[in-house]
Amino acid sequence: MVAGALLWVAVSAHAAQTLDVLHWWTSISERQAANSLATALAGEQITWRDAAIPGGAGVGAFKVLKSRVLSGHAPDVAQLIGPTIGDWAQLGLLLELDDVATDEDWQTAFFPTVWKLSRFQRHVVAVPVGIHRINNLYYRPEVFAEFGLLPPRNWAEFERVAAHLQRAGITPLAQSSEPWQVATLFETLLLAEAGPAFYRQLLRQRDPNDWLDVRVRRALERLRSLKRWMPQPLAQRSWDEMARGFARGDAAMWVMGDWARGELNSFGLEVDRHFGCAAVPGTAGMHLYSVDTFAMLSDDYGKQRQQEAFARLAASVPVQLTYNRIKGSVPVRRDIDPAQLDPCSRQSWQTFGRGEAVQAPSIVHRMATDEGMKDAIIAQVHRYFSEDQIPATEVQRRLAAISKALK
Repeated sequence: MVAGALLWVAVSAHAAQTLDVLHWWTSISERQAANSLATALAGEQITWRDAAIPGGAGVGAFKVLKSRVLSGHAPDVAQLIGPTIGDWAQLGLLLELDDVATDEDWQTAFFPTVWKLSRFQRHVVAVPVGIHRINNLYYRPEVFAEFGLLPPRNWAEFERVAAHLQRAGITPLAQSSEPWQVATLFETLLLAEAGPAFYRQLLRQRDPNDWLDVRVRRALERLRSLKRWMPQPLAQRSWDEMARGFARGDAAMWVMGDWARGELNSFGLEVDRHFGCAAVPGTAGMHLYSVDTFAMLSDDYGKQRQQEAFARLAASVPVQLTYNRIKGSVPVRRDIDPAQLDPCSRQSWQTFGRGEAVQAPSIVHRMATDEGMKDAIIAQVHRYFSEDQIPATEVQRRLAAISKALK
């Protein structure tokens, strides 16, 4: 009986030292980044039990998370981002991390936008781990050098570069037909046309009439016009497959968030040597962002110590530098040494640091609006991109009507 009791205590203690972590990082670089967090956690004698759910932009992971919570098997830690954090906090499902935030002075250390994203009703309910810049144009330096080309700063320059490349038999622009990837390209074009202020107004004020603005129409029309520079027919390929294709030289340019840089690095490619990184034309000095965050699911508070240890570690300077170097994102902290970042990361970190005036929250990557509006935008943009007979004005009217209905 005594031996059995001791065994039960040992097993219980071991279980208490495990954190079940649900996320959607499944590519090579994402797995490596997750492993860096798991390694840091292991230093605290806490085991990261992985629950990785495949699916771009976290679509599958969010469905699994809801299912697990409803069935009474919630993970200890879950990747949550943007306004969805507040939705879960409002239900009383998230552990408040106020003590950790106070002890570590997160309010001073974090960028103001990141600090705001981590809180709900004056309580800290999430730990941010990295800032992604989405308005990136990747290009192949050796191809540009061969033809004496420079990375395009505006769309007139882009058209000239693309035409030159196409005449030389090179596909100018990589693109997948996967809906979220098409919509990711669109939101960079919307930022280029609208600028950060109108972009934020469009998503935050939710005035349906804003969707009828000429800047939205121009962004839609440019999205369709870019198809002539893409491979035909377009295939529905995952973003990490697109990264492998770009690394092989399938296209000379590619618009994608900087998780792509992490993936290219995982192939042994280096910034400014094997690939270049610039802002999408028309968005220099702007930052279309997504912030990766983790929230702790609270039940009986049996894992609170381990959850707080995870939060403390994930936001620390050493872990921030290691993790973000692998992931392709940049630290959420203002007190790191930018000299430790590669040129592309340094530009992203410094641009984001200029404040809200240059920042635009991603639609596709859950920073700008609720799930209903996000899904509607992705669906309407993808349909417009796929069916050439649909006029841009019709998409605008539909989005205005949906915005009015969901407001």
